[in-house]
Amino acid sequence: MMTRRTPIVPVTCWLILSLGLAGCSSSNTDDLRSFVNDVRSRQQAKIEPLPEFKPYETFLYQANDLRSPFSPGTPSQAERVLTGNGSSIHPDANRPREALEDFPLDTLRMVGTLEQQGQSWGLLLTSDGTIHRVQPGNYAGQNHGKIKEITEYEIALTEIVPDGLGGWMERPASLALSE
Repeated sequence: MMTRRTPIVPVTCWLILSLGLAGCSSSNTDDLRSFVNDVRSRQQAKIEPLPEFKPYETFLYQANDLRSPFSPGTPSQAERVLTGNGSSIHPDANRPREALEDFPLDTLRMVGTLEQQGQSWGLLLTSDGTIHRVQPGNYAGQNHGKIKEITEYEIALTEIVPDGLGGWMERPASLALSE
């Protein structure tokens, strides 16, 4: 007759596991409970309500009696005055360009003056390191800048620039002596 024996290893593992789990359930959680009670007892912050928005008012654009801005049409007298179509200001396209007109005005620097036989000259340094001698009547910069006056500390020019309305306008500019 055979008797059945209970294996000792599985029973022992089962017993150790049961005791370990029983020890976990009896841990001290008093500090956790006091923290939760402390947080619950605090005063809750007030949340401001959302601001009320005014409803959007629609606008119906009706320009049936006006000229379309997308078709050229004929300009009115006021538009002709604004665009400067009758203006005599414009760059001279037939004159030969000078060497200093290849450089933007902000890259040119006045480095001094020179006087020879009663004639005063200004000295301009270009971005490529070349010094040019200029006098009133010469051109400099890319905006048709004509030199008007040369003083000891400054070269005054008048540039001709687009006015944004299809015409041209004059704009004063100057190059100060750089130290």
